[in-house]
Amino acid sequence: MDDEYAKLIRRMNPPRVVIDNNACENATVIQVDSVNKHGILLDVVQVISDMNLVITKAYISSDGVWFMDVFNVIDRNGNKIRDKEVIDYIQRRIENNPSFAPSLRESVGVVPTEEHTVIELTGTDRPGLLSEICAVLTDLHCNVATAEIWTHNTRAAAVVHVTDDSSGCAIKDPSRLSTIRDLLSNVLRGSNDPKTARTTLSPPGVTNRDRRLHQIMFADRDYERIEREGRGGLRDRDKRPLPHVTVVDCVEKDYTVVTMRAKDRPKLLFDIVCTLTDMQYVVFHGVVKTLRTESFQEFYIRHVDGFPISLEAERERLVQCLEAAIERRASEGMELELCTKDRVGLLSDITRIFRENSLCIKRAEISTEEGMARDTFYVTDVTGNPVDPKIIDSIRRQIGDKVLNVKHSSSISPKAPQPTTIGFLLGNFFKARSFQNFKLIRSYS
Repeated sequence: MDDEYAKLIRRMNPPRVVIDNNACENATVIQVDSVNKHGILLDVVQVISDMNLVITKAYISSDGVWFMDVFNVIDRNGNKIRDKEVIDYIQRRIENNPSFAPSLRESVGVVPTEEHTVIELTGTDRPGLLSEICAVLTDLHCNVATAEIWTHNTRAAAVVHVTDDSSGCAIKDPSRLSTIRDLLSNVLRGSNDPKTARTTLSPPGVTNRDRRLHQIMFADRDYERIEREGRGGLRDRDKRPLPHVTVVDCVEKDYTVVTMRAKDRPKLLFDIVCTLTDMQYVVFHGVVKTLRTESFQEFYIRHVDGFPISLEAERERLVQCLEAAIERRASEGMELELCTKDRVGLLSDITRIFRENSLCIKRAEISTEEGMARDTFYVTDVTGNPVDPKIIDSIRRQIGDKVLNVKHSSSISPKAPQPTTIGFLLGNFFKARSFQNFKLIRSYS
């Protein structure tokens, strides 16, 4: 009865969205008012992220039955959102209250849809892994339409959308899907790591691809701090500064307060909210602020059962998971952009050339638009160090100077974020109360 009553209330009070270009001098303001429900913050942030908009500020409040959020957003060029079609689309998607985030699934696998087949992979990262996967898919007459590949903490995860290379449609034959699964599992296997590779069949879903990658890596426990030696000595994570995350108790208001400071980048807020939601935490209040190249985020949270965090192990796990969420999509290495006419086997050929030139792909975004392949790769050498420019020049001569371009190199690590004062963003939120009653639980940096 309580569940049906809640559904009735939501139907009677659909989300209301106001998009204003006059309220702020340098950003478009999106205000969302709605009946509160678990996951609604992620739904709204996902819509904004899917439109490739950058959130420069955000104020979040959902204490009680009502959800009221304000987001200041700009496009990737730093401009306000003035395209009426984009504005109408954002308003329509949020007001339709889409619930496109099913609960976490434990397995990864091969999922057929009407347009393509979704292949989900996870295993131990190694140089040349993507090249081997693409070669197998090409041999199996699969054409990669879109894909996203993440690597973090010696683990790799991918969500790949493929079609049959002759028909251009999804692959639905069970025996063929089984063959794809088995051969890809063989590619991912062969490591002494106790974590096994997984390429299993799983039920269809409509989970956002980025969220699914977070779920895959979370299930693979990539957040665990593993100290190991590789070819290049210390693992990659030891070569760059960690984001600064703290966990604090707000004793008087019965919240757990999480603060984060990290280098700003696109979809950072989505990654944080996605992780909190999938870990079954509810954000009651929060604020996000970007200053130059750094992002500051502070959230007042409780578990879905209404209680704040009480166990030390849970606090440490939350910090590790948030650090991992921030790091997974961090742009590491040299950014290479490929733009050329798409063809069957193109991705296999490109990744083979990278492998033959000792490049290691840390992250990749693969897409096809109107017959054109538009791919982005973030690469280092096999030891995790910056790539020699002479090697890139050689690869560009092989592929074509106009086909492959160097967009950015992040070989110089930014200065590590410094610890910040507790309550630096919502310092006035409880101004009637003194922050001296806050109990510092632990700070991990």
